[in-house]
Amino acid sequence: MQTLSDRPTARTFRATDSGLTAEMRAAFETDGYLVIEDFVPMDLCDRLMARATELVGGFDIEAHRTVFSTKSVAHATALYFQESGDAIRFFLEEEAVDAAGNLTRPKELAINKIGHAMHDLDPVFSEFSRQAHLAALAKGLLQDPLLLQSMYIFKQPGIGGEVSWHQDSTYLYTEPMSCIGFWFALEDADSSNGGMLAMRGGHRGPLRQRFRRLPDGKLETEKLVTTPWLEKDVVNLDARKGSLVVLHGLLPHYSSANRSTRSRHAYTLHCIDGACRYPADNWLRRGDHLPLRGF
Repeated sequence: MQTLSDRPTARTFRATDSGLTAEMRAAFETDGYLVIEDFVPMDLCDRLMARATELVGGFDIEAHRTVFSTKSVAHATALYFQESGDAIRFFLEEEAVDAAGNLTRPKELAINKIGHAMHDLDPVFSEFSRQAHLAALAKGLLQDPLLLQSMYIFKQPGIGGEVSWHQDSTYLYTEPMSCIGFWFALEDADSSNGGMLAMRGGHRGPLRQRFRRLPDGKLETEKLVTTPWLEKDVVNLDARKGSLVVLHGLLPHYSSANRSTRSRHAYTLHCIDGACRYPADNWLRRGDHLPLRGF
């Protein structure tokens, strides 16, 4: 059986000012992902990390202690999560909270992620999210790219939670499907600190689940395909600091728990095509005060 470090590593591309090249397009259509090195200058990575630290510093952890976990999905029952589509909110690592609900480590080392509208509500995140060469890349993939969701992911040392195999279109569904994820490595990410894996070409398979909102407001995961994942053609999406990983919405991807002494900070931005329908039963909603915008 292969270990994470034994798996093949995805091919990489170099960033260009022209956006999506013909070679990139062909690779994305075949593999369902792109790894583009040196997409973001180091100082911009550091600036975003510093801003995330400032935001965490201002978070009142006594008022909200919502744990985010792809295993228990307990966060789905919390209004704090359900109403976060047009807000900036903070979610804790499962292993950072004991059975009594008390933190087991300092606040800054207990946060799992921040979500889900920093790209519209925070000027530093908005500027980062609307870089000209990212806009050029997105417009090569989508007819009318709209910035729907943003997440700052900490992947804390020692306790960074596993993210099970999933497809982003499970959570951000359009008709036809158009979701694309832009995942920025703000620190080096590899198999030793919870880096990502993907099933190469897996985006050509069906959508397996939908995470949707019921008429009563509750959130549920609807299974569309009941057979288990077949982990084949799995590659490491190793990404050096400043790299961008582009993910097709149907591409199965995963990240292991981070048991190392190194954090793995990343920023994820999800776009959808404004030419597609965004059904009302999607879990992520935005109020009229914050309409979707492009680049």
